[in-house]
Amino acid sequence: MNNGALKGIRVIDLTRILAGPICTMNLGDMGAEIIKIENPDRGDDTRGWGPPFVEGEAAYFLGINRNKRSVTLNLKDEEGKKILHSLLKNADVLIENFKAGTLCRWGFTPEWVEENLPQLIHCSITGYGDKGPKGGMPGYDFLLQAESGLMSITGDKEGRPAKLGVAIVDVCTGQYAAMTILAALNSRNNTKKGQRIDLSLFNTSLSMLINVASNYLVGKQTPKRYGNAHPNIVPYSDFKCSDGYIAIAVGNDSQFCRFAECLEKPEWAINELYKTNAQRVINRIDLEKKITSVLLKKTIKDWLILFEGNNIPASKINSVREALESEQASVNEMVLEENHPVAGTYRTLGIPFKFSKTSAEINLPPPLLGADTDDVLMKLVGLKPEKITKLREDKII
Repeated sequence: MNNGALKGIRVIDLTRILAGPICTMNLGDMGAEIIKIENPDRGDDTRGWGPPFVEGEAAYFLGINRNKRSVTLNLKDEEGKKILHSLLKNADVLIENFKAGTLCRWGFTPEWVEENLPQLIHCSITGYGDKGPKGGMPGYDFLLQAESGLMSITGDKEGRPAKLGVAIVDVCTGQYAAMTILAALNSRNNTKKGQRIDLSLFNTSLSMLINVASNYLVGKQTPKRYGNAHPNIVPYSDFKCSDGYIAIAVGNDSQFCRFAECLEKPEWAINELYKTNAQRVINRIDLEKKITSVLLKKTIKDWLILFEGNNIPASKINSVREALESEQASVNEMVLEENHPVAGTYRTLGIPFKFSKTSAEINLPPPLLGADTDDVLMKLVGLKPEKITKLREDKII
């Protein structure tokens, strides 16, 4: 039973890879009906991104495509475009990540949508948008991490620039997409009209610079790499203990006082060189060396017990396995067992948000390619079985 906050909202999902699919998965988790349109020959590219595979199903695809129905449709064929038009007439949201201008070439111009589908919220995700020297070019997460400056501030101070271990620009773009779609739905409640939303990986990647961008724009400071340290807060980094590394995040001066006491160095809290965060940032190298010399005397476990008992933010640096198998992940239902028609029982990430009144839940496993084509075309487009058979023979579905 679907009791989600977005129950009754229908989304036509023309996206593939990550940014769009993670957006629509989130919307589906909140109760929206997601109809995923895929290429009849191969489907979403991530169906082939492995290993690992489970009975031929890629772990990558399984991780970001739950709560969706799959319909195969050849959108390069005129008949396919007519079917898409019929689907859009009964939809609330269209989300796509084609190259800029693709839908316009197919006849789905902004003017056409405004005239024929005034209720529709159209969310477009591109690499760079359609303006500027790179307008219309495709975007790739890794390249945007490089181009935006994100890689220049990630990695060891004396080492090479590094990307994050996940496609973070894609993920953040997907979250922006979900957020803006919800805002547009609320606006439509008031105006009775849909609208277009334009997102690009380039704009997202620049927005992710946050305080680092402000440091440059306001303070004219050229950002640099600090390893795991923070450019504006000290101590806020990883530190070596006797048996490994610990992450410490001291966010204010009162925390630093307690931190200094835990290290049996209370004099640091009144030392003019370390008394305020501003001074600690200026004198970070000296202070971080002193902190490390003390932390090396005990184990990670010993320090964590002490820090947690004194409300000092600190954590062991877990492996992915340790994080996913932790009691905290289990209690928060962030790792779930689900059933798939081919893969069988498999484990997947849970839903990171909870509602007090409405549900957020997994109602559908990631779909097999084209599993819902016949059902959707009969019920939403009104096609007869013999017509669907002909479409399949003509390789339109």
